Amino acid sequence: MARKLGRTTDARMALLRNLASDLIIHERVETTEAKAKELRTIVDKMITLGKRGDLHARRQAAAFLYNKEADEDNNVIQKLFDDVAARYEERQGGYTRVLKLGERQGDGAKMAIVELV
Repeated sequence: MARKLGRTTDARMALLRNLASDLIIHERVETTEAKAKELRTIVDKMITLGKRGDLHARRQAAAFLYNKEADEDNNVIQKLFDDVAARYEERQGGYTRVLKLGERQGDGAKMAIVELV
């Protein structure tokens, strides 16, 4: 069963879509450990869609990810399908890494970094 992260379904999906889009753009995101573990499964699925590379996979990824600008001439979908998926062409899964950081100063939440391998 998936983690609920103390949110309603809509808020949880918005959070994960935003984190997944940011991870694809920046290739590294710092968040709580629970969010990082949940994000890992989603980003792995998005990269698998990117490796498939057909029109249906592109539309499925576009339906989930937010259309953010990666740089001046790329958006998140273009970066996923052109750059990130090409990098993992030979890899059969395990595209992300979760590094534990320790506890956050303010509330003691366990923090982690999620990055693309």
